[in-house]
Amino acid sequence: MPILAIDTSNLVLSVAVVDEQRILGEWTTNKQKDHSVRLMDGIAQLLEQLELEPEQLAGIAVAHGPGSYTGVRIGVAAAKSMAWSLGIPLVGISSLEVVAANALGFTGAIVPLFDARRGRVYTACYRSQQLDALEPLLPERIVPLADWLTLLLETLDEEPILFLGDDVVLHQATIRSRLRERARFAPPAFNHARAAHLGWIGLRRLHAAGDPHLLNPEYLQMAEAEAKWLAKQGK
Repeated sequence: MPILAIDTSNLVLSVAVVDEQRILGEWTTNKQKDHSVRLMDGIAQLLEQLELEPEQLAGIAVAHGPGSYTGVRIGVAAAKSMAWSLGIPLVGISSLEVVAANALGFTGAIVPLFDARRGRVYTACYRSQQLDALEPLLPERIVPLADWLTLLLETLDEEPILFLGDDVVLHQATIRSRLRERARFAPPAFNHARAAHLGWIGLRRLHAAGDPHLLNPEYLQMAEAEAKWLAKQGK
């Protein structure tokens, strides 16, 4: 039962085809641009290399945010269109959870993090259940980094806390100054989202997939343009 996994929610573009036993193929790039131009070509090339027709796919998993507004929209729109046209189920997975899956097996708390500007971050906290799944400890949110670090210190036991994601480097000094020896930082290869992880998670949730038209991006906040428009309307 091969499924297609799509992640365009941040700077990395990653697509994969997986089944219950293995990763059939995966393509990941960090060119940091042109997701809208390269996504469909990347999917087509991957399926061609695997000698698969789109009609052979059993479902689609897409990273539905949080992340870049444009990036999230690109991936979700493409996934919804393909799922609808092929008549196959579609499931949305948190972009934070996809990155956190890089740290399965870590024995402390796992904290994926994306920069949200103005001192804020998109983030969540997980714990690895052996190598099988991630247990959510604190739900995803957009929050000032200082408040988030305080919450982690107040909530978690005296355990190491692993931070991962491409944007962690922007906040590493602040994190280290607050958490000191408890702070751990993933090497670069663990910071990128991988569609293979997305597909693995999606396979286990595909049974709960609903109408593809009802899947919406999870931005966790309004787009800046929308917020400004509402402010002008006095709302």
